[in-house]
Amino acid sequence: MNKKVIVFGGGTGLSYLLRGLKQYPLDITAVVSVCDDGGSTGKLRTEFNVLAPGDIRKVIESLSDNENEISKLLNYRFESNGELNNHSLGNLILLAEMKIQGSAQKAIETLSDILKLKGRVLPFTEDKVTLIGEMDDGSIVEGEHNITKTPGNIKKVYYKENPTINEEILEEINSADLIILSMGSLFTSVIPNLLSDKIKSAIDKSNASIVYCCNLFTQPGETDEFKVSDHINVLNSYLGNRKIEYVIANDGEIDGNLANKYATEEQKDPVILDKKEVEKLGVKIINDDLVYIKKYSEDQRDVYRHNYVKLGFLINTIALGYAYMLNKKRKKQ
Repeated sequence: MNKKVIVFGGGTGLSYLLRGLKQYPLDITAVVSVCDDGGSTGKLRTEFNVLAPGDIRKVIESLSDNENEISKLLNYRFESNGELNNHSLGNLILLAEMKIQGSAQKAIETLSDILKLKGRVLPFTEDKVTLIGEMDDGSIVEGEHNITKTPGNIKKVYYKENPTINEEILEEINSADLIILSMGSLFTSVIPNLLSDKIKSAIDKSNASIVYCCNLFTQPGETDEFKVSDHINVLNSYLGNRKIEYVIANDGEIDGNLANKYATEEQKDPVILDKKEVEKLGVKIINDDLVYIKKYSEDQRDVYRHNYVKLGFLINTIALGYAYMLNKKRKKQ
């Protein structure tokens, strides 16, 4: 029987992680945060009073059996002077299915069957939720998009509402062999999935190991100057009695012109693996060169991404109970 993994996250980070996981014989469940309120997603959310479809769309793409062609279709954006301008086709399809089926979960299940997804996708809640950020200067910012654009550091996040959690998530946690916290925006993509006493309680009762896949870069306004241990400490503060047991972190070199552009144009710096501080937290380190540069055409800048195949391999090895072999192999090299 395949090992069962449940992954919490949102956005690009979660979709890249899932691309790696689907390469291996794993039973995958992806839990997606639904508080995005910017761009096409935000417009549809406001106009039709539905869940944010953007992150769900990205996850569906990544788990599709025919990802390249499906991504081209779902990511197609209309260019017009009318109401359709800049809306992605995938967001509109999800919106239509939500209206037809009467719920986000049923809409996702219908599309999962049509697109032959290699895993299951669960929204954190069916409720339309608003993320609130308390900044380090005491100011309160409402809405995920506004939080990420507000200068200063985030002290904590919480929901304006008291959302009803998707109960199927609790069942999936209970039967999981591995609980994975994805790379991605720490405060606005990953942590929103942990803002539930029910989920924290289910994780506390679970026998699954808890793994965190750390980001390659810091994120302005969210994780400025954060090292790997800082990411872990913040996530642990939102977990219950059980804490992160494994961290997968990059130890590959990030330098050159592209890295300089990240630093000067976007104020993003490589996340430093501070091994001694991580070890003090009792967290087992799985480190490897995880850097991959995704190439674009001349009109689009190249970007750093995780090597998702290697990331999937590392997680599969942990799920099989052979994590100790990874560290032994590294020491011999």
